[in-house]
Amino acid sequence: MELNYKSYGQGPALIILHGLFGSLDNWATHARILSEHFSVYLVDQRNHGRSPHDEVWTYAAMAADLDAFMDRQGIIRAYLLGHSMGGKTVMQFTSEYPERVEKLIVADMGIRAYRRHHDDILETLRGMDLSRIGSRQEAEARMAEGIPDPMVRQFLLKSLVRQEQGGFAWKFNFPVIYREYERILEAVPFAHPADTPVLFLTGGLSHYVRPDDHAEILRWFPRAQFQAIPDAGHWLHAEQPEAFIQAVLAYLAA
Repeated sequence: MELNYKSYGQGPALIILHGLFGSLDNWATHARILSEHFSVYLVDQRNHGRSPHDEVWTYAAMAADLDAFMDRQGIIRAYLLGHSMGGKTVMQFTSEYPERVEKLIVADMGIRAYRRHHDDILETLRGMDLSRIGSRQEAEARMAEGIPDPMVRQFLLKSLVRQEQGGFAWKFNFPVIYREYERILEAVPFAHPADTPVLFLTGGLSHYVRPDDHAEILRWFPRAQFQAIPDAGHWLHAEQPEAFIQAVLAYLAA
């Protein structure tokens, strides 16, 4: 599978993977700043953004996609940064291909399994008939019936595109995401511990990575470090972008 991507700058390779329902466009501002120090590659994971849609949607498949992407770009080793779902992808990748990872940053995601917590989004999107929606404003009004948070609605609307033949469509592969959603909640299926340096960078207001998760994380990543960004939730890179960038640069330069 040939993934869609954008690249910025020159220097050591830094590959960034987005989270569920996201795309590489969510990271463009961060990439421009980080490109002063790195060759930054923003990648759409399968079934998201402008990358191909596929019936298979597992972390093993997404890790294999990343391996193939690095081969196509001629990247032997890279720094990796993954947020949420992207964080589990880069952890899976590091477990399978540790020799290809210089350092790893996992943004607000643990290795454990998670309970369902996107049902409001999934059911709202499932109930929307995009062929009968005439504008983005109308789409947001329909979404507001089941998704009260305006920040979440705006995030989702970034993946809503008008079709040439009329109407709208999602960039992400909603049928597969809806059907296979629980696979993305599963724990990372590690084969063996990885000696790769890794920073678990979390939002201070988020509960995705709890203190009682640290022992299990250290079992699989013995060189793991932990840092929380104050006044940030799960979307720490969007809520506290300056602090996030500073933390990323400080860790990668250390």
